[in-house]
Amino acid sequence: MDDFPKRETPRVLKVLEALKQASRDLQAHPSPDSDDSNSSAIKALLELETESDTILSKDPNLSTLSQLLARLKTHVETLQKSRAHHGISSFVARRVSTYSISRVAVSIGTEIQAWIDRESVENLARALRERENEDELVGLLTQFEDRVSEGFNRELQDLVLKSKIFASLESVLCDTGSSKRIRERCALAIGALIRFNKDVFVGQVLMGPTIKALITMSSTCSMKVLCGLIRSIKSPLVDEIESNGELPRIINLLNNQYLQMRVLAFECVLEIGYFGRKEAIDAMMEEGLIKILVELQRSELGGDLIGLERCEGESESESENEGEKSREVSVGGVVLERRRESRERRFLESHPFASCVARFAVQLEVGEGLRQREKRAFKQQILVGVREASVSDAEAATILAEVLWGSSMI
Repeated sequence: MDDFPKRETPRVLKVLEALKQASRDLQAHPSPDSDDSNSSAIKALLELETESDTILSKDPNLSTLSQLLARLKTHVETLQKSRAHHGISSFVARRVSTYSISRVAVSIGTEIQAWIDRESVENLARALRERENEDELVGLLTQFEDRVSEGFNRELQDLVLKSKIFASLESVLCDTGSSKRIRERCALAIGALIRFNKDVFVGQVLMGPTIKALITMSSTCSMKVLCGLIRSIKSPLVDEIESNGELPRIINLLNNQYLQMRVLAFECVLEIGYFGRKEAIDAMMEEGLIKILVELQRSELGGDLIGLERCEGESESESENEGEKSREVSVGGVVLERRRESRERRFLESHPFASCVARFAVQLEVGEGLRQREKRAFKQQILVGVREASVSDAEAATILAEVLWGSSMI
């Protein structure tokens, strides 16, 4: 495609997008009995076939598409001729032609998407190298993220690997001279690539500087991406974070001046608690994690879910005297359970650190990273930490009760 004039690209893309939409319409209405619904799609494709002939012939990568459009025209002519006759042979001919048209429409859509993918990946690779136009680069990164988020596609993966897009994204992410806006878009694109095919790209994340760059950035976007990567890659990623000595940075973010950063840091701590092995949990404990969590739970954004359940229990017992609510209670407790979950969710939205000590303890209890004896040992360590960090016996009693109740309450 090097000989293809770049000034033609917008014009070609416009034609291809129209062709793609027409092929989708045709795929949605392939039946020969639905003439009204598919005739407009066929008409659009044939009109575009005439218009695009000179445009597509200039790009060797679009030669297959030109052939498909010519084949579509032949099938449509065959279908129209068969409709002029009646009888079983004409009926069969119409069925065969309609099936062929549907198949060609699928191939047209696939061929168009392949061209768009090639053009998009090439443009992104160039923009990441040059970094001249920030708005253009942001647009290309957003388009790329959206495309890979549609799901796995082998041809697209081959393009990404051939163009070394991941290495370019990582290079920009780690470049402190690039704008925060560009670096965050690169972080989101990397996260999308891991979701696209974890098996192929996870090695590059674990061996490269991506994780350190995300933690060093310490932005809400980078922390969201980090949490997503931990959920995708699990224990191996937590091991990498711990071995690189990055856990203290994450724990320190729990004291960040911005609320959203504290909330995301806590979410990250919960993910690490679920997937982390003994070394990672030890490292967080040594940073005074339990004391920090107790302080967060004590804050105005904290609180405890035990208190919420106690209030709910009182209101539910009162509601048993009311006919309508009493009938709801009798339905296997399902209505009350849903109501309780809804209240907890609303409470946590306004109090993100409510019962945060017990929530962390539950992550360790039900998580994948620890052996059973390690879980018991850490639970005892949490109980000791709560007693030491509490400012009153009442506070300690409440938090200890939540920890001991564990997953039955959270």
